[in-house]
Amino acid sequence: PGPGPLMGGYQGAARGRGVAAAGWRLCLAHRFPQPRRPYGAGDVPLRDVLRHVALLPACPGGSGYFRWWYKKTCIEKKSAFIDLLCAVPLQQIYGCPLGGIGGGTITRGWRGEFCRWQLNPGKYHYGTVIADQFTVCLRRKGQTVYQQVLSVEKPSKLQSWNWGYCGHYAFYHALYPRAWMVYELPGQNVVLTCRQVSPVIPHDYKDSSLPVAVFVWEVENGNEEPVEVSIMFSMQNGTGTKADKSGGHWNEPFALQEGGERVAGVLLHHCTPTNPFTFAVAAREKAGTVVTHLTAFDPAGSGRDVWQDLLQDGKLESPSGESSVTAKGEETAAAVCATCTVPARGHRTLELALAWDMPRVHFGSKEKLHLRRYTRFFGSNGDAAPALARYALAHYEEWERKIDAWQNPVLENSQLPSWYKSALFNELYFMTDGGTVWLELPHDCLPQELQTPGVASLSHLLPVLREYGRFAYLEGQEYRMYNTYDVHFYASFALVMLWPKLQISLQYDIAVTVINEDVEPRQYLMSGQTAQVKLKNVVPHDIGDPDDEPWQRVNAYLIHDTANWKDLNLKFVLQVYRDYYLTHDAPYLRDMWSVCQAVMESELRFDTDNDGLIENGGFADQTYDAWVVNGASAYCGGLWLAAVRVMCEMAEVLEDKETQQKYCGILQKGKGAFERLLWNGKYYNYDSSGSDTSSSIMSDQCAGQWFLGACGLDQGELEVFPKSHVVSALQTIFEKNVMGFAGGTMGAVNGMRPSGVPDTSSVQSSEVWIGVVYALAATMIQEGMVEEGFHTAEGCYRTVWEQLGMAFQTPEAYCEKKVYRSLAYMRPLSIWSMQLALESRAGRAPHAPPAPSSPVPA
Repeated sequence: PGPGPLMGGYQGAARGRGVAAAGWRLCLAHRFPQPRRPYGAGDVPLRDVLRHVALLPACPGGSGYFRWWYKKTCIEKKSAFIDLLCAVPLQQIYGCPLGGIGGGTITRGWRGEFCRWQLNPGKYHYGTVIADQFTVCLRRKGQTVYQQVLSVEKPSKLQSWNWGYCGHYAFYHALYPRAWMVYELPGQNVVLTCRQVSPVIPHDYKDSSLPVAVFVWEVENGNEEPVEVSIMFSMQNGTGTKADKSGGHWNEPFALQEGGERVAGVLLHHCTPTNPFTFAVAAREKAGTVVTHLTAFDPAGSGRDVWQDLLQDGKLESPSGESSVTAKGEETAAAVCATCTVPARGHRTLELALAWDMPRVHFGSKEKLHLRRYTRFFGSNGDAAPALARYALAHYEEWERKIDAWQNPVLENSQLPSWYKSALFNELYFMTDGGTVWLELPHDCLPQELQTPGVASLSHLLPVLREYGRFAYLEGQEYRMYNTYDVHFYASFALVMLWPKLQISLQYDIAVTVINEDVEPRQYLMSGQTAQVKLKNVVPHDIGDPDDEPWQRVNAYLIHDTANWKDLNLKFVLQVYRDYYLTHDAPYLRDMWSVCQAVMESELRFDTDNDGLIENGGFADQTYDAWVVNGASAYCGGLWLAAVRVMCEMAEVLEDKETQQKYCGILQKGKGAFERLLWNGKYYNYDSSGSDTSSSIMSDQCAGQWFLGACGLDQGELEVFPKSHVVSALQTIFEKNVMGFAGGTMGAVNGMRPSGVPDTSSVQSSEVWIGVVYALAATMIQEGMVEEGFHTAEGCYRTVWEQLGMAFQTPEAYCEKKVYRSLAYMRPLSIWSMQLALESRAGRAPHAPPAPSSPVPA
């Protein structure tokens, strides 16, 4: 594994672009070594399981959790938002997911499987649907000479098909949102390259929402005679779940013609009571290309009729009319075939598309009907699949040009290592495949949570939400909470740099929850205490569970009461100013100012001794929610000072002299207390409690400085933390947490003792958090430690993508022994803060907002 040039003699799809050399690459015959299983499963030692159960919020301990889990899963028949007993199994098969943002995703594995499905909002089905395949047929002089399913599988179904393609002749390359599969056809002197394209385009708020993908098949004939080439795309009606056999599903052929070109294919109507959808499998019929279809076949049978139909003449029968409706227990599938003749030593292209139309969706509670973003452009009647497929086939070349223009400055920068280029773009998979929803705000009536009196102060709330919709993504595919805010703090760099309007929309939604409260009592699992679900003027932990009703009922996280968490309010304030700094959105800043003041006033109660610095409470009260902090702390204290600093800056921009004076005074006191209580001459202590581990070296101790640097508030008179102290702390982290851990090859461990051994006082302190490591690397780059920053981040990339085989499912954490936790997680999107730091150093970052001499009107 690892980056490398295109292999196999054909470079047409990526010629001159350097794309494949920068991306993730595998031979289809490759096998990854198996890492150890997640905590609480498999061969993990019992002592580690018990520590995990007792300490981690991911695996809350005690009878309270197990009683709750039994009631939730066995009685209510719903999914646990974090499931200790049924962790998602690691499958080292995933590749680039298909589709745009918020319309559902289908993951295509690096061996060609369609193998991970997220069409119902926030819900995943992990299963390969064996009928979903591409098959090639070659004909010379009127005779079929080669017919092969382009899959290395040898399944028990469809046994009449020719399976078992030799993986040594094929290579996979991924550079999200595109992927390339290069197939050498043994003995045929023909090379196929399948170029997979999804419309994920920065600053595009229309096409980026579309649930479509295009498969462009480049065919190169190395022979001295022409060859007729057919590519058959078969698809099952459904996603491989029990619903496929529920009955009532049916297929029908379709064709659309526009501008002299015809798009034809089959529609697969999946008619479930909740969230029904339609697949469109289509091909572009242009001069020299013939499109045929098979309306229905049995994907559970031998497949002989389909195989012989294609084998006979390289085309399908193309029956007219609809298929019969499936009976209960019966499955159905369909196929579309594109055929062309490739001249001797010539090259031709076949274009196929997959679209899925699930326009009207319910979350798990089924209380409200929601419309997806793309319905603004294609309607919500459930009949848009043909138009979506046609639009994709007509516009994919434009998408590729835009993706090239976005990615090429990075790919062509010879000073950047190849692994970084791969990580930067491929980690973006989570932006679409994080259970992501992008929904329209109803125009006829306001949702309940937007009707409270306090919301009226957000004057641009409705214009923003109505223009750009509501956006939400999960903390992780295993940690099913939308917009988990302490983690989004890290991931938000990808959103604000690439789709800033979605970040601003998300922030407005958080502001609404700050203003509102939920007085419903709830018992929290770890403490057993009962408290309100949500307090006023406090930032929520998340905006809800997809199995419930997000936005309407927030804080699905019921492990701890997060009302007393120290980092949530601060992270809101820091993001508000960061967003303004990068977007110059003055109305947004004006709207958020009163909310920032409210949450900071709420935060001031944690400064119990009035020294200008907040204190942690000795319990789980921040994002490291199993690593207890007591007293002043490097992490929360640093975030506090950074938030106070941006309050001063925002007050100056808005000409709020009174507030500016107040927070400037707090800042001066707090800076002194922070240095006095935590600086030990080399780095900032974990906390000031004087405990056995208070002197631990925390890799995330400079999080406040990281954000200030991203906002241009870390230089000269603007600095909060002495530059010499920041550099010394980062050097210590590099020496101890990076180079002193696993030989410097696995990133930075969260906690390290001064003696050079990991802090094992909690499970989290002895973990590596990939998203935190990327943020740490960005901080190093900001401070001129560029080489150290890249070395630090490279350890995570090599471990996750190459050694553990976790491509497109980057976990939250792993340990030195290669035990991992929480596959497919939000936080690693923080790698985009590395890119911001690099651009800032190169002078290409956004300029600072207007100077105070030109204030934003209050």
